[in-house]
Amino acid sequence: MLSFVFDRSGLCKLWSVPDCNLLHTLRGHNTNVGAIVFHPKSTVSLDQKDVNLASCAADGSVKLWSLDSDEPVADIEGHTVRVARVMWHPSGRFLGTTCYDRSWRLWDLEAQEEILHQEGHSMGVYDIAFHQDGSLAGTGGLDAFGRVWDLRTGRCIMFLEGHLKEIYGINFSPNGYHIATGSGDNTCKVWDLRQRRCVYTIPAHQNLVTGVKFEPIHGNFLLTGAYDNTAKIWTHPGWSPLKTLAELLKAFLAGHVGSHMELLEPGRQRLQ
Repeated sequence: MLSFVFDRSGLCKLWSVPDCNLLHTLRGHNTNVGAIVFHPKSTVSLDQKDVNLASCAADGSVKLWSLDSDEPVADIEGHTVRVARVMWHPSGRFLGTTCYDRSWRLWDLEAQEEILHQEGHSMGVYDIAFHQDGSLAGTGGLDAFGRVWDLRTGRCIMFLEGHLKEIYGINFSPNGYHIATGSGDNTCKVWDLRQRRCVYTIPAHQNLVTGVKFEPIHGNFLLTGAYDNTAKIWTHPGWSPLKTLAELLKAFLAGHVGSHMELLEPGRQRLQ
């Protein structure tokens, strides 16, 4: 298993887990790193020399990395203001980026070109997620709205209205029918694509919710993380609370103040 930590200095550090050996210090960004994500096939079928990681920063830079070098293998140019998040398409061929210029983009890394540049949010776009079949993208904006996009046409096909503040996290369930969003209004909402409406509102935390992730196999569990220093696990049906991970999160924050981490277990989907 691999993990990495990134912070406001622009450095990203790659560690082995559970022995916590530092493998690489990735140098390339010069300001706050917003996200760094593993390729869906990283450590499974990709060679270490291939592109295994993508990252973004507050200066608009987006970089691609291998696992055998401390330097980026490529830069994606086009953004001029803060890029909040990057996310791999399930195919591994495309990369989504969200930006504070109120747009999000989809890049074809094989053709080395931008293939979608979508506008629609009235404020910055913060997070992006892809449906597991690769046909849809979901975006969460600082305008408190979410949107679902058809990647074949580039059109918005569903409008997620209901949060009172910014949406900081969005994630598709592996069942393909549900989307979760986390917001600055301290709630997590679960939306049904078939009914085209919100079906659950979870009063999840005491501070803004920064991340939401479905359990990647069946989607019967939902993980939320927030600025109240807790992470919580919710179980379906009804999305009732199962466990609060306050002590684990406090221990992590004590060692990595102002930093972020992502884990990758070989052969499995990302755990964030």
